[in-house]
Amino acid sequence: MRDPKKALIASLASMSLLLTACGGAGSEVEAVNPEDVAASDIEPTSRDEIKDGGTLTTAVVEVPEQQNTFNADASQYTRYLWNWYNPVTVVSDGEGNYEPNPDYLTGYSAEEVDGNTVVTFDINEKATFNDGTPIDWTAFETTWIINNGKSEDYNPNSTDGYELITSVARGDSDKQAIVTFDGAYPWWEGLFMLLAHPALKEKKNYDSYLNEVHPEWGAGPFTVEKVDFNKGEASFVPNDKWWGDAPKLDKRVFRQMEDQAELNAFRNGELDAASAGNKDRYAAVSDMDGIDIRMATRTANSLLTLNAEAPNLADIKVRQAIATAIDRNQIGEIVFDGVPYTETPPGSFTLFGFQEGAEDNYSTAVEKFDPEAAKALLDEAGWTLAEGETIRTKDGEPLKVRYTVIGEDPVSNAMSIAVQSMLKNIGVDVVIENHPSSDFSKVFTSGDFDIFPMGFMSNDPFGVAYFGQMYASDSQLNLSHTGTPEFDKKIEELQKLPTAEEQIKRANELEDEAFQHYGLIPTFNGASIIAVKEDLVNYGAPGFSIVPLEDIGYKK
Repeated sequence: MRDPKKALIASLASMSLLLTACGGAGSEVEAVNPEDVAASDIEPTSRDEIKDGGTLTTAVVEVPEQQNTFNADASQYTRYLWNWYNPVTVVSDGEGNYEPNPDYLTGYSAEEVDGNTVVTFDINEKATFNDGTPIDWTAFETTWIINNGKSEDYNPNSTDGYELITSVARGDSDKQAIVTFDGAYPWWEGLFMLLAHPALKEKKNYDSYLNEVHPEWGAGPFTVEKVDFNKGEASFVPNDKWWGDAPKLDKRVFRQMEDQAELNAFRNGELDAASAGNKDRYAAVSDMDGIDIRMATRTANSLLTLNAEAPNLADIKVRQAIATAIDRNQIGEIVFDGVPYTETPPGSFTLFGFQEGAEDNYSTAVEKFDPEAAKALLDEAGWTLAEGETIRTKDGEPLKVRYTVIGEDPVSNAMSIAVQSMLKNIGVDVVIENHPSSDFSKVFTSGDFDIFPMGFMSNDPFGVAYFGQMYASDSQLNLSHTGTPEFDKKIEELQKLPTAEEQIKRANELEDEAFQHYGLIPTFNGASIIAVKEDLVNYGAPGFSIVPLEDIGYKK
């Protein structure tokens, strides 16, 4: 399944690395529970009600140096840019009910043949890459080859699903792809949502996206106008090679900004949408004229990652003690105070609470917040507290860990101080290290942290399919470096179960066990709360919805 020398598993279809953006602390607002939040809030509007023209400008945490979204070093911010000039083969509603995007696929279907799932993709005759290469079955073959983990030429950010494919073949014509799996595979809709140009089969081309984009290998309603990696800005304009409906927007712009700069720019009218997910932001935008605050389910998992390769976190009892000493309810109070949302701490990275089959699996590993139990665990691990001291020592060395904060979000900083206080209470010295937002990719690719607050954005609802991304010992997204080869075998067996129901049941059982590695601590899911100019439509808080980019614009 995985080659541990290359650590190939990370996120492609399901989850991509994302900087955790937190909430606030202070004002009185009426809070709603997750079950009362809409699946999507984007002001859906038909094309004939949208005017032609206009620019959509928003902030982005970073313009990553790695611009190949299929590469393990790519982040969610890579994907934000990638999707604006490359094929996206599906559309969906906020709950993740998928349909083929007719500009790329005229249909798809699955059947069982001799116990194997076989999927047929019918490709639009007009679909063509910008360099004139037809989008045909070879794009599906290339996407499989660069993501299945069988070649050292590639560093895929996910092999899940692709590694179970035995062949991608030409169908009745070049415009039909036949994908055959080894056994039944219930999550096939989560694959091939993004397609790679056949040029990416060549290693030099696959590797050529460092501080570089390749619009010639893209396709879609928009293409690249410019990407300035030094300035942190990317812009996209209508693509004259596009065969579908003309884009409503004249331009799409991303600008790298820190938290306060984004808020100021939105209030000044320089941005057309901005996060309103913390107290200060929500209070700052809620009284603005001409804007709409849209709120929907946030399909993301926020967490604290404990790096088991950090010297003072290598002992599982130390990690267990830290997990036991962190009051997740208090973190929630910090995150959601001042915004119209509240939740109990989540217990799974596999399914969201609103999805069928979701269970609280974290409570098996950490039944409750218990500082006294945490102190006892540290005693057992040999970290003692001398009389009159506040920090534990072992062999003369203090129990010190680094907590890495990215960006200037005030609530992320408040959360770090809260965790620092919680752990000082059990004798752990937490040193807070602050980095600018532009360091996000550098931090997660280097693993230069002890405790790291971060998140994973789920781009489809098939979380069980990507179980290995979170918990396999050789997964490049398992930044905790926990797990065992024995547990990896259990993940392999999970992936071979024939039905979605069987896989969900087994995934819950395995997640109970995975949390007992004490590398990943779920903190919150939250709601997506976005302030947008009120006439901006088909845009906002999407949930799992995927809207054709040509339909985003401003209402007449």
